[in-house]
Amino acid sequence: MVPLSNLLTFALAAAVLIAVPGPSVLFVIGRSLALGRKGGLLSVLGNALGMIPQIVAVALGVGVALAQSVLLFTIVKFAGAAYLVFLGIQAIRHRGRSTTAADPSRSASTFRVLREGFIVGATNPKSLVFFVAVLPQFVEYTSGAIPLQLAILGAVFLLIALVSDSIWALVAGTARQWFARSPTRISRLSTTGGAMMIALGGTLALTGTKN
Repeated sequence: MVPLSNLLTFALAAAVLIAVPGPSVLFVIGRSLALGRKGGLLSVLGNALGMIPQIVAVALGVGVALAQSVLLFTIVKFAGAAYLVFLGIQAIRHRGRSTTAADPSRSASTFRVLREGFIVGATNPKSLVFFVAVLPQFVEYTSGAIPLQLAILGAVFLLIALVSDSIWALVAGTARQWFARSPTRISRLSTTGGAMMIALGGTLALTGTKN
């Protein structure tokens, strides 16, 4: 079991890191602007669920091999980046379909929005590198059960991320509702959300290259 002191220190470090807007926050804001509060919250949940396989992989030692493999890391990175660009393009293409809807996520199934968030979370190379590099530093190796300790730390990170990202989704989604009073403004806002996802995908593709 993870010592309480290690767990609290990790929780504090994770909270500080998560509070700083990064790829996950930008993704959530972009989705919330494009889909509304419900779509944003579903994207948050899907994104968190997508990180579970990464945590499991790190706990079992597979994540280290993936992070250290230039080929595999590059494949995951570009797959995630391409999918973000695809979602951004879709948001821009369909911006006119929900200009009068208070909650445009009604036109998209819950499963689909969750699935899209899951894929983004599972293919986020930055979170994988974080789990591989940071989680082991808070493990007490003399206590044994290393995979369980890594899984617990990962679960703490996910819980904090869920709370923080949900707040961003609610704020962005609420702002979208105000813009929804004008079809022109909401169309532009959906375009902005899509553009944010495209830019985020391009940024992930061009940064974080393995050496």
